[in-house]
Amino acid sequence: MTKNTPDRARTRFPGISSRAYEHPADRSALVALRSLTGFDTVLRRLSGMFSERALRLMFLGGSVRVGDDQFRNIHDMVRDAAYILDFEEVPELYVVQDPTPNAMAIGTDKPFIVLNTGLIELLDDEELRYVVGHEVGHILSGHAVYRTMLLILTSLGARLAWLPLGNIAIGAIVIGLQEWQRKAELSADRAGLLTGQDVDAVKRALMKMAGGPQLTEMNVEAFHRQAREYDAAGDVRDGLLKFLNLLQRSHPYAVVRFAEIDKWAGGPEYQRIMAGDYPRRDGDSSAKVTDEIRNAAKAYRDSWNETADPFVGKLRDIADGAAGLAGDLFARAGRRGQNREDN
Repeated sequence: MTKNTPDRARTRFPGISSRAYEHPADRSALVALRSLTGFDTVLRRLSGMFSERALRLMFLGGSVRVGDDQFRNIHDMVRDAAYILDFEEVPELYVVQDPTPNAMAIGTDKPFIVLNTGLIELLDDEELRYVVGHEVGHILSGHAVYRTMLLILTSLGARLAWLPLGNIAIGAIVIGLQEWQRKAELSADRAGLLTGQDVDAVKRALMKMAGGPQLTEMNVEAFHRQAREYDAAGDVRDGLLKFLNLLQRSHPYAVVRFAEIDKWAGGPEYQRIMAGDYPRRDGDSSAKVTDEIRNAAKAYRDSWNETADPFVGKLRDIADGAAGLAGDLFARAGRRGQNREDN
């Protein structure tokens, strides 16, 4: 594995809220969930169905836990990521022998990170630093909530399959959660960039995840053109096929993530964060669901307006109207709740 020794200091973000880097569609869902009193407690009880403790014991017994005396280089990356994102507790990280390049953050009570050896062998140090920051970003945002809810709903859907409409209703919710989860991956990519503060390393990592280790055979501009070609598709049929292909995916395609992080890194939001202008954790409780719903709707509208996908073009007016209606409904509900509190 190629070693890139860091030769620069990185900006730290004291008190940073995960809202600073979350994709608007992801952030709106998380703010809504955090506003539900007792939700965390209920979810933790439900997640006991899938035995987070058993998973941790499985990795403790069958993989290598990084530390000062095992995979110290990776352990330093986890500590750096926690320090930069001002995360109080350094998450445990386990290295598992698996040639498939993959990483994941697991758990709600005491989340931990798992890295496959295939990913460690694929990436250089700065690329791996981005991946570690990506996973720490998942933990800071509490993204395990999506995975847990998906597991619960998938299990519930199987039990309700005998009902005429039960499985359809659960399936619709699952599709929505999967869309949120894909947006959560874009959020975590941003957290990874904030951790490593090297957009070229993020791009290299995504290219390797798509095409393997032979970077000399790949080209950044050509990969970007590929992303634009994927966005434009061919005709409405191609757009529909792209939509159907995504339904069962937990992650957006690598070219989409590449284009998204390139756009975010070159935009004002990333620059403001780097300059120290970002939402703080102590303001999370005052974040308004209605505002975030509107931000999410605007983000979708902007992406629809920017895309060259003809399928999206056909649906733009319908979807735009639905998003606006949803925002109005949430706003009315919020006003009613505020009026009750005032009375």
